[in-house]
Amino acid sequence: MKEFFKMTGATVVGLFVFTIVAFLIAMMTLSGMMAASEATPSVQKNSVLVLKLDGSLSDHGTTSLSDELQGNTSQTLEDILTAIKQAKTNDKIAGIYLEGGSFGADPAQVEEIYDALQDYKISGKWLVAYADSYNAFTYYLASAADKIYLNPQGVVDWHGLGGKMMYFKPLLDKIGIKFNVFKCGKYKSATEPLINDHMSDEARAQTTRFIQGTWDKIVATVSKNRKISADTLNAYADRYIGVEDAKNFQKYHLVDGLLYADQMKANIKKRLGLDNDDMIPQVSASDLASTVKESKGDEIAVYYAEGEIVDEASPQSMFNSGSMIVGKDMADDLNGLADDDGVKAVVIRVDSPGGSAYASEQIWHAIKNLAKRKPVVVSMGGYAASGGYYISAPADYIIAEPTTLTGSIGIYGASIDRSKLMTGKLGINADYVQTNRNSTMGDDMAPMTVEQESLMQASVNRGYRLFKSRVAEGRAMTMDRVEELAQGHVYLGMDAKKLKLVDALGGLDVAVAKAAELASLSEWHTVSYPGAEDMFDQMMDLFSSSTGSYLDGQLRAVLGDDYGAYMMMRRATSMSRLQARLPYELIIK
Repeated sequence: MKEFFKMTGATVVGLFVFTIVAFLIAMMTLSGMMAASEATPSVQKNSVLVLKLDGSLSDHGTTSLSDELQGNTSQTLEDILTAIKQAKTNDKIAGIYLEGGSFGADPAQVEEIYDALQDYKISGKWLVAYADSYNAFTYYLASAADKIYLNPQGVVDWHGLGGKMMYFKPLLDKIGIKFNVFKCGKYKSATEPLINDHMSDEARAQTTRFIQGTWDKIVATVSKNRKISADTLNAYADRYIGVEDAKNFQKYHLVDGLLYADQMKANIKKRLGLDNDDMIPQVSASDLASTVKESKGDEIAVYYAEGEIVDEASPQSMFNSGSMIVGKDMADDLNGLADDDGVKAVVIRVDSPGGSAYASEQIWHAIKNLAKRKPVVVSMGGYAASGGYYISAPADYIIAEPTTLTGSIGIYGASIDRSKLMTGKLGINADYVQTNRNSTMGDDMAPMTVEQESLMQASVNRGYRLFKSRVAEGRAMTMDRVEELAQGHVYLGMDAKKLKLVDALGGLDVAVAKAAELASLSEWHTVSYPGAEDMFDQMMDLFSSSTGSYLDGQLRAVLGDDYGAYMMMRRATSMSRLQARLPYELIIK
C-alpha cells in the first residue's frame, strides 16, 4: 500500500509539473505570436505575390490558437482574394506566382479565385504557374496563367471528376443497430447511408448533375484558355494521361515548359531583372492582405457564416477546430449589426451544408429583422444548402457561384434503435416504469411504436411546411411553386438562378457591390465579422481539451477521406431532432 501511494503521488506530481511547463511554453509561444501579429509586413519593390495552392481553405481569416501552436498552414479565401486585388494595383508587386499542390478548396472557392485572377490580368502584370503535380482544380486555376510550367518528372492528373458515398446499412445490420428515419422530399437523401446500401435513383441523379456540371465548367474554361477543344480534353481524361511521360503534357499543350525548381527560380529572376545571386522579394497572401488599411466611406459588414449549423457550440480543442454556425450566437451578432448605425449594409457569406432546423429558424428570424433596417445580401460559397438556404431566404438579394451547391429544401429526423444490439447480441435487457404510454419515447433500447413513428413524421412535416413558407415569403413564390423546387432537391448555383432560387451569379465582390447599390453608397469599405475569439478564452479552451479530442484528431489522420463518413455516423447519434442538412457528404476525386 505504501508503494501504491508513492507511485500515485509521483504520477500526480509529474502531471502537475508537465501542466506547468506546457502552460509556460504556450505562454511564451503566445507572446511571440502576439508580437508578430502587431508587426505589419513591409512589401519590397519588385516583389512577387506567391499563392500556394496547397492545404485546406476556409472562407474567413480567423486562425485559432490551436492552429498557430500546431503550425497548421490553412489559408483563407478572404486573404487570397484581398491579396490578388492588392497585387493588381500595388506598384510594388511585379507579378503573381501560382504554386500548385494538393489544394483542399471546393469548386465554388476555386471559381472565385479564378475570377479574381482574371480581373488581376487587366493590370498587364505577369502571372505564371508551377507545380510538381496539378489536379483538376489547381490546373483550372493555372490555366489563367500566362505560362504553365511543370517539373520534368511531374504530373498533370487530368482524369475527370468522380465522387463516392459511404453506406453503412450492411454493417449496422450485422451489429444490430437500426435507424428510424422520417423525412420530407424524395431527394432528401441525407439519411440514405444509414438505411440503404447504395444510392437511390434521385440521389444519383442530383449527384451526377453536380459532378458533371462542375467538370463541364472546368473543361470549358481550360479549353478557352489553352486553345484545346473540349472533346480533346475529355479524350485525355478518358485515357488517364496522368500516368504518361511528362514530355507528353507539353506535347499536348497542357504545359508550356518542363523545369526543375531551381530552373523555375531562375525564370522568375529573369522576369524581375535580377542577377542569379539575388534573392527574390516575395510576399504571401496573408502578408499582403494584412497591409490593407481600408477605412474610407461607409461600412458594409461582411458576416461569415461558415460550417455546420448547430444549436450549441461544441468545445474547440487542439485537435478539433472545425468551423460551426451556432444559432444563438449568430442571431445575437446580427442583432448587434442591426443596432449599429455605422453599418449601412450587411453581406452574409454563407458556406454551410445546413444542420439544426431549430437553429436555422432562429437565424432566419434575425436576418428577417435585420433586412427591415438595412440592405442584406447573401453571398453563397461552396455550400448554401438546406439550412444554409433556409437562412439565406430572407435576404434582399442572393448571389451564388455557378458551382455552389444550394437548394435542398427539406427536413428529416432520425432516431437510433440499439435494441437488437443490446438484447440480441450483448444479452442486456432493459425494463421500464412510466406514467404515460410515451414517457420513454426516444430511448435507444425500445423500438418505436406505430404511434410514435406517426408523431415523429408529423413533426417533420410541420418543419417542412415551415421551411417552405420561409422560402415562399423570401423569394415571392407560391407554396405550390416552392414544393415543385423543394423535395430536398440539390441544385448547382447556375441551375438555381434559372429557377429563381438565387438572383445572380458571382462572388463576394459582386455581393458587396450589390449591397452598396441597395444602400445607395458612393464610397464604402468592408469590415469582417465575427472577429477572432479572445486569446485568453482560446487558451482556456486549449487546456481544457480532452483525450477524446486527441483521439479524434488521430482518427482523422488515419481515416483520411473516410473520416467524413465516420463523422456522419457519430453525428447521427447526437444531432438535434430535426435536421435541415445537405443530403450527402460526397468525397470528390
